[in-house]
Amino acid sequence: MRTILVTGATGFVGKALCARLASANLPLVQAVRRARSGIAGEIAVGDLDAGTDWRVALAGCEAVVHLAARVHVMRDMAADPLAEFRRINVEATLSLARQAADAGVRRFVMVSSAKVNGESTDLGHPFTAHDIPAPQDAYAISKYEAEQGLRALAGKTGMEVVIVRPPLVYGPDVKANFATMLRWLARGIPLPLGSVTHNRRSLVSIDNLVDLLMTCLYHPSAAGQTFLASDDEDLSTAELLRRLSAALGRPSRLVPIPESWLLLGAHLAGKPGIYQRLCGSLQLDITHTRERLGWKPPFSVDESLWRATHEVKTRGMD
Repeated sequence: MRTILVTGATGFVGKALCARLASANLPLVQAVRRARSGIAGEIAVGDLDAGTDWRVALAGCEAVVHLAARVHVMRDMAADPLAEFRRINVEATLSLARQAADAGVRRFVMVSSAKVNGESTDLGHPFTAHDIPAPQDAYAISKYEAEQGLRALAGKTGMEVVIVRPPLVYGPDVKANFATMLRWLARGIPLPLGSVTHNRRSLVSIDNLVDLLMTCLYHPSAAGQTFLASDDEDLSTAELLRRLSAALGRPSRLVPIPESWLLLGAHLAGKPGIYQRLCGSLQLDITHTRERLGWKPPFSVDESLWRATHEVKTRGMD
């Protein structure tokens, strides 16, 4: 394979993917906003928008893995959030894809989001890759519109497009809510989630996601497909916290507060979405991914949780 371009190369997934590509001795270009001195293979492309010039970064590239995006924002201060998401996640993505097709790129892999399928599932009724999308927030809508634009472009140009929709991604150096949860568990803070045992949520470790992206770069049957990603073992919130505590080597301190109280508390706090994320289900069926690609997650949930907690155990976490 000729050179692979990775956008969002300094992000959580981007760093892990670039490390995997480098370890496989594959020629790699890392697209970044501003290049760092002494880092080989980085090309500065500036801010991501429809006017970004990708010609230098795309020169000689056979494949693109597009990770750069405006991600889900909990407290979005934009005057028009959907317009801002569209500017980066739709317009900038399709501009890159058009330039990639013009440059002769063979395959374009875009990391989308499981939120394109929807925000929640009924227990035991997971989303599948063939379900009708039902994006609900501005971020998910923008990702779905980018998917649609890429498929239309593929039909016109012949460039192979592959869409990957992951749920929450975790692993070493993870940020945001998962990192906060790790800090609480590491400190032994009691959590009022001991009764949340009847939901199921799909997650995907960074190692499993990177392995899937590597497969999507090469596999001939990936072209034109949409794949859901997960560790292929869904956990309740309480089970996830217990396994994380075990990986940390700490006792789990889960207080069995009734879910109805949690729902009331979330509404009183004006944050009903927190209840859904903690107590609701979001399951993904990766049968299509396994069967189409002959792929299965190479790392178990417990292996992945151990890796995710390793830095906390060795260095501590403030």
